[in-house]
Amino acid sequence: MRIAEVKRKTAETDVRVKVDLDGYSDSVIDTGSGFFNHMLTLFAKFAKIGLEVGCAGDVDVDFHHSAEDIGIALGDAFGKALGDKKGIMRYGQCLMPMDEALVMVALDFSGRAYLGYDVELRASRLNDEGEETRAKVGVFDTELVEEFFFAFVRNGKLTLHVKKISGKNTHHIIEAVFKAFGKAVRDAVGIDPEYAEEIPSTKGVL
Repeated sequence: MRIAEVKRKTAETDVRVKVDLDGYSDSVIDTGSGFFNHMLTLFAKFAKIGLEVGCAGDVDVDFHHSAEDIGIALGDAFGKALGDKKGIMRYGQCLMPMDEALVMVALDFSGRAYLGYDVELRASRLNDEGEETRAKVGVFDTELVEEFFFAFVRNGKLTLHVKKISGKNTHHIIEAVFKAFGKAVRDAVGIDPEYAEEIPSTKGVL
């Protein structure tokens, strides 16, 4: 059974993640951010996996530590659940439309960590005092999307490319990213029935 649970506790966050790659069910997500809950719920829905995420973090500072540590724990859980990766399709890709937004995601559970992230979002704005503020959706800093994926890639040991082809609405763009990521993951972790006992690499190991 391809199930893994990871707990990560630091001075900044207390994270628990459980992944079931073959047991699709309604996800249970509590990250401390409504928007990020929504994105991870979409990811699990389109990946067709069972996902539980709980995080108590220092959100009084901001959401940076929580987003990063959830990415670390989730990547670690994927690595553990995949094991030796015998029989997986390994590669996944998706071209995802979301109204005016269009996003491409391609990934490879190669055992090598690399993130290519080319997603331009709305620029930061000036507040009433003329100070630059970070771009947000609700209270979620949009720059943390990249931080989450970087942490996931580093700990899940995969190659991931995310590219915005078009789009203006920040919510639509980020939603397309997480949906596309889910669809690509679904394809990549799926078992190839004809080669279920093979490691999908000429090296014989991933």
